[in-house]
Amino acid sequence: MSGSSFGKAFNITTFGESHGKAIGVVIQGCPPGLKIDKDIIQKALDKRKPGQGVSGTKRKEPDHPLILSGTFKGQTTGTPIMILIENKDAKPKSYDAIASLFRPGHGDYTYQAKYGIRDYRGGGRASARETAARVAAGAIAQLVLDQHNIKIKSYTLELGGIRATHIDDLSERNKNTLQCPDLEATRKMEKKIKEVKKQGDSLGGIVEIVVSNVPAGLGEPVFDKLDADIAKALMSIGAVKAVEIGAGTGVSQMTGFENNDQIFPDGFQTNHSGGILAGISNGDDIIARVHVKPIPSILKTQLTIDENGHSTQISTKGRHDICAIPRINKVCEAMMAIVLTDHLLRQKTLI
Repeated sequence: MSGSSFGKAFNITTFGESHGKAIGVVIQGCPPGLKIDKDIIQKALDKRKPGQGVSGTKRKEPDHPLILSGTFKGQTTGTPIMILIENKDAKPKSYDAIASLFRPGHGDYTYQAKYGIRDYRGGGRASARETAARVAAGAIAQLVLDQHNIKIKSYTLELGGIRATHIDDLSERNKNTLQCPDLEATRKMEKKIKEVKKQGDSLGGIVEIVVSNVPAGLGEPVFDKLDADIAKALMSIGAVKAVEIGAGTGVSQMTGFENNDQIFPDGFQTNHSGGILAGISNGDDIIARVHVKPIPSILKTQLTIDENGHSTQISTKGRHDICAIPRINKVCEAMMAIVLTDHLLRQKTLI
């Protein structure tokens, strides 16, 4: 299946379906000699795995990674790394009743149109379950970034229309399951989630990603710009419908003087560019925001059609998140790590 790979110098290919036997990833281009064990990957996966928090699904996946190749005596060898994650709590029969129906908001209709066949069990390849493989790859990528002290953090900026305003101390996000640094806003978000869950509906939100200690010079001219690759990486996450870099959509409301980051001897005065100019990092923090759509699997009855084009109704029962946040936060960090590692390995003068 084309379209399952990402990256050039550091390349990942994910495989597997939501309710198949397993999912996983093959990583190529990872430098040799990096100390690694499955606990590093497990720690990352634990932050993404299902069954956590007020917004999470009841599906319980242990997500234990099996490293099948590319390591020896606790170090990477420079050869392809294969990581397998078995599906332990799959319940494909839950989808038998709606197997012939196209679920609104899902890829059912488009996958059928493209391939003439689709895995209806939880969306198959289009399921958010695939993102566990990305997180595993992101954990490997972070090992490369650690050598340069590049740190990636994400937090919930908005959920269900409730926006965090107190975001000075990002460590506060670790005090709640929604990964929001504004504890007052978090309480409102949790209340909103419970209300919407009772209505059989779902919510969207905004996640902000901040990357610190990025060296100037990462990124390629024109078509492989760093911000272009970041946008593609983040947009490749199923629930993401928009990506902003730096001031984002706010730049359309600014004058040139307001938007330009004036340069002082000790650096840039502001960071409206989000740490990237002309597609190349400028040494400031890279700042990106993703706008996450509501989970499309909802209990509310919706109109749709079946595979024969006949009108019908559907209510998607089963085990589903109410909101992709905060599980998607770790996926965003992983994709950011993969992009930065890819560009860092391309920029040989910085290695």
